[in-house]
Amino acid sequence: MQKRIAPGSEGLDFGSGPGPTLSVMFEEQGHRVALYDLFYAPDREVLSFTYDFVCATEVIEHFQNPDADLQLIWSLVKPGGWLGIMTGMAQDREAFSRWRYKDDRTHIAFFSVETMEWIAKKWQTDLISVGKNVFLFQKP
Repeated sequence: MQKRIAPGSEGLDFGSGPGPTLSVMFEEQGHRVALYDLFYAPDREVLSFTYDFVCATEVIEHFQNPDADLQLIWSLVKPGGWLGIMTGMAQDREAFSRWRYKDDRTHIAFFSVETMEWIAKKWQTDLISVGKNVFLFQKP
């Protein structure tokens, strides 16, 4: 993400958790980052703005309504901006049965590379895979 955003960009760490880490890393590079987390930073006012980048790290697996929640975070990205998603990836049905990630009771939505490809197509953008569980989408 750092390589793709302009200096001094404004971002949102959606699902920042109890101890913001990602935002600190971006701030050290000169970006401004707002925080939102349902439990730890519940200020919904930050959801009324758009951002040059939005990061959703290890949060989408908690979404009760993935379609609506993904649409919300996509709506927070400015045209030309970036959405970065990091989540565990389900490999196949057999691997899923042994996957510890699914055993976390707060993980209620699961995704695969095919799901991310479907989302990119829906949003009419390209999908950029960074490693096995990080995906970037640029808003047209």
